[in-house]
Amino acid sequence: MNILITGIHGFVGSNLVMSLCREHTLYGLDIVAPQKEGVVKTFSWEDLEQRHLPEIDAIIHLAGKAHDTKNRSAAQVYFDINTGLTKKIFDYFLESSTGKFIFFSSVKAAADSVAGEVLTEEVVPAPIGPYGESKIAAENYILKKLRIENEELKNKRVYILRPCMIHGPGNKGNLNLLYNVVKKGIPWPLGDFENRRSFTSVDNLCYVIEGLLTKEAASGIYNMGDDEALSTNELIELMCEVLGLKPHIWKLNRSLMEACARLGTVLHLPLNKERLRKLTENYVVSNAKIKVALGIDRMPVRAEDGVRKTIRSFSK
Repeated sequence: MNILITGIHGFVGSNLVMSLCREHTLYGLDIVAPQKEGVVKTFSWEDLEQRHLPEIDAIIHLAGKAHDTKNRSAAQVYFDINTGLTKKIFDYFLESSTGKFIFFSSVKAAADSVAGEVLTEEVVPAPIGPYGESKIAAENYILKKLRIENEELKNKRVYILRPCMIHGPGNKGNLNLLYNVVKKGIPWPLGDFENRRSFTSVDNLCYVIEGLLTKEAASGIYNMGDDEALSTNELIELMCEVLGLKPHIWKLNRSLMEACARLGTVLHLPLNKERLRKLTENYVVSNAKIKVALGIDRMPVRAEDGVRKTIRSFSK
């Protein structure tokens, strides 16, 4: 297949190139255009507007502004990039002969927090903050266009992926931040909170993308995550296992830590109620729908093995 990948020089794009380049012809669409092994050529967004692109069988739309956990980015920037670029590339897809479109949204487009035991695709989206709001705006644009042009899209497939936190070699996200804390031997004081979270190994993600490209799964919205959820305590233990360190997990009384967080909110301290919630909440995501669509029973990489691979890359 001839495949166009937007944001091809980022973390996920680079992993997709390594996964797909042996079987497919890859083109990029990005704001930078360095030479990249496995990529025939990287085009610019101006090339897209002028329709200077080759015939494409599938588009994977990765380009976007990632979630700024420090909240330093202006809200409009998220909508300009996450919503605006999606409109441009999806409009091109509708006009072209391209048969498949895969859009990388996020679970944050559906919910900032999970109400209940597990997040499924049936949840009524209620994003909080410009990142999730800009992603759901992009999803809604795609879905509206599909409804309007339904009769003309019978030979096209459109997939909206909502991955939870993606990790793997080369990733500099929140796992890296926790790793740097653990590596220094700093104790984790919240061991009394047995929260569980879903993650997405980039290897499992590449496996799913290959499946969507080569199989005739139904168009729709699909969550993406590993089969197993992990607690923060388990993550720390895995990191220490890779580092050869003894884990320092303090199980300080839960009620005491909650009282400290309430006091921190009043006194504007680093540990406040909102930060404690983010550090200790459950966020478990169901991947059942995508596995049924692809006809698989399990993801190829277990969550623990994926995390180990990521942590080893940090130590290098």
